Amino acid sequence: MAFIDYYKVLGIDTNASPDDIKKAYRRLAVRYHPDKNKDNPQAEERFKEISEAYSVLGDAEKRRKYDEYGEHWMHADEYEAQRSRYSSGGGFDYGGFGGFGDFSGNSYNSSGFSDFFEQLFGSGAFGTRSSEVGRDIQATLEITLRDAAVTHKQTFTVAGESIRITVPAGIADGQKIRIRGKGVPSPSGKVRGDLYITFKVLPDNLFTRSGDNLYTVVNVDVFTLILGGEADVPTLDGNVKIALKPDTRPDSKLRLRGKGFPLYKQPAKRGDLIVVVKAALPVLDEVQRKELKKIMNR
Repeated sequence: MAFIDYYKVLGIDTNASPDDIKKAYRRLAVRYHPDKNKDNPQAEERFKEISEAYSVLGDAEKRRKYDEYGEHWMHADEYEAQRSRYSSGGGFDYGGFGGFGDFSGNSYNSSGFSDFFEQLFGSGAFGTRSSEVGRDIQATLEITLRDAAVTHKQTFTVAGESIRITVPAGIADGQKIRIRGKGVPSPSGKVRGDLYITFKVLPDNLFTRSGDNLYTVVNVDVFTLILGGEADVPTLDGNVKIALKPDTRPDSKLRLRGKGFPLYKQPAKRGDLIVVVKAALPVLDEVQRKELKKIMNR
């Protein structure tokens, strides 16, 4: 069966969020629904293709298998079961796949193993065990907090190869993503391993992140705290002014809703910005000092 790029069918990126997938499906389903295209037989086929794509990408587990195994995703359970047996030291049990018996040796040229994958995925899909999959690569990518707040492109070099990826908005410190087929090639050169990228989000001089919320400290002079007034507050979108009530206490926390960090792959949704108000002593000239002394009867 020919491979179908379900992402292309729905017109979305491979990093699309579940909401993006649902929106794309609904938009296309309405457009190509047979009831609206009774005189267009191609529309019915397109509708079936769209529904098939959504049935896979709209299911988290099916999407994981599709992303990992591509055209062989429907056989992922069989492949993972065999791989699990091998990694646990028990070898590959082929009893349920053509009567190959139990294989627990160390040879990478077992004809049973090769036959199993040829039956499962087709001739040449993975080759023998020595050339099944190349080694994975682990890499760390440093980005700023502000870069982590927006979807953007990053280009970096791993093992001499230049790689360009899309970093989704809302990526977290320590979060790991996988780039399929960008690891070390297998000995046969047929199947490469994967690249695992761990993100390190660097500290910011203004904001501290906690989940999807941001914290920032604002220094306000004591007169504004006592009498009330306005204070400038930094946000990811630039400074905004907030109103302070009279007698605002130092270390008070004010919440600006929707001014925090974007949710992962959902940049339209954001957490809150928590503003911690600190008291700042004003710098007074001699005239101001005298007036203050009069007020305080000193």
